Amino acid sequence: MSTRVSYPYEIRMKAIEMRLAGISMKQVLNELNIRHRTQVET
Repeated sequence: MSTRVSYPYEIRMKAIEMRLAGISMKQVLNELNIRHRTQVET
């Protein structure tokens, strides 16, 4: 069973800004060290 990861507000806002700027999902995940794509999609 995995543990739930909560990202700081700054990381969440940066992910949103990057996606709105057209940056690929893979690049956002790599740059911000986010584990799963669904964490950004949500």
